[in-house]
Formats: sequence, C-alpha cells, structure tokens
Amino acid sequence: MSARSAPEDPPPEGERISASAEESVVPTRESDAALGRRAQILATEHWGLLAARSTAQSEVLTRITIFLTLVSAGLVTIGLLGQASGFAGWFGGASLAILAFLWLIGFMTQFRVMNVSEEDMMYVVAMNRLRGAYVDLDPSVEDVFLASTYDDQAGMKLTYSFLRRRSVSILLGSSVMLLIVVNACVAGLLVGSAIVAGGGEFGWAVGIGIAAGLVYAAGFMTFGGVGFRSAWKHYVPRRTTPGSAPPSLR
Repeated sequence: MSARSAPEDPPPEGERISASAEESVVPTRESDAALGRRAQILATEHWGLLAARSTAQSEVLTRITIFLTLVSAGLVTIGLLGQASGFAGWFGGASLAILAFLWLIGFMTQFRVMNVSEEDMMYVVAMNRLRGAYVDLDPSVEDVFLASTYDDQAGMKLTYSFLRRRSVSILLGSSVMLLIVVNACVAGLLVGSAIVAGGGEFGWAVGIGIAAGLVYAAGFMTFGGVGFRSAWKHYVPRRTTPGSAPPSLR
C-alpha cells in the first residue's frame, strides 16, 4: 500500500491578507496611471484649442482694423478728390473705383469674420466636450465648471454666457453685425454713385442706394443664419444638456 502524501497546510492568515492586498493594489495603480495619461492628453488638447482660438480672434480683429482704416482713408480721399475736381469730370470715375475697392475688401473681410465666428463656435463646442471628458474622469469637478460640460447647442450658449441667457444684444454687438452695417453702407454708396455718374437723378440714386444696402445686409444675415443651422444639423453631440430638445425638434 503506497503512502499518500499529506495535504499542504494553508498559509498563515497574515500571508493570505498581504497577498490579497497586493493583488488589489496592482490594478488600482495601473488604473491611476491610465487616468493620469488620459487627463494629460485631454489637457494638451484643451491648450491647443485655446491657442488656436486666440490666434483666430487676433487675426480677424487685425483684418477688421485694416478694413475700417481703409474705409476711413477712402472716404477722406473721395472728399479731397471732390474738392480738387469740383465734383465734376473725372471725379465720378475715381470715386466709383475707390468705393468698388472698399466694397471688395469689405466683402472678403465679411466672409473671413463669419468663418472665424463659426470656428470660434467650434472651439467652444470642442472644449465643452473636453470638460465632459474631465467629468467622466472625476465627477466631483462638474459643480466647479461655470462653462458647460455638454457639447450640444444649449451647452454652447451656456459657455458663451454664464450668468444669463443670450439675447439679441449678442447679435447687435457682434463684429459680424458691425461689418454687415459698414459693408451695407459702402454698397449703398457704390450703387448710388454709379447711378449719379450715369446721369441718373439724385433722388433715385439715394433710394436705390438705400435699397441696395438693405438687400446686402439682409442677404448676409440670411447666409449667416443658414450656415449656423447647417453646422448644427450635421453635428452629433457626445453629451446632451438635460432637458434640451435635439436641433431637429426645435
């Protein structure tokens, strides 16, 4: 009869506890490292968006300054040319050339300002999404953010205005509206001057010039509204503000 080997004695209680503790510590350490890497990546992307947003805003403000300076200089030049020519002869052609140049530069600047406005909105939405990712990493920080952690349209509006709802004053005081008004005036002056230079009556020139300016302003405001709605129509948010309806249902 062969001898059966005796079963091994279980390890002491202290060793079992230390082994269990060691097993539980290792995944926690790996999880913390992964969370740390994720937070660092998110913070790097956040700083990149802030830098790009600042660069775009600085560039468009410079463009606006250049355009307004050209408009001021152009109108002063037209006045000086009028005094030198007695507002006759070659004055009509010269003034039309200056006004056409100002309108063209304003048209290009207007599109650039509208593009940057859309880019700024995209940066805000992207940073809202990053804040949502921060909340996923540490839910306790959500109450600290004044800016929204939701990357939908309602969250974008909250980030642009922390303390109260956005009103029509946001639109009236925007750089886009400033450019629309200035360009509409330049367009009206160009059309009116063209009518006078062509031998038309001054009253008709004023009326048609005002109408042209209004049509120009209405056209750009409509274009901006269509672009805004189109951007949100093709965007799918990651986190939706509680209680807000999807854009398709508004």
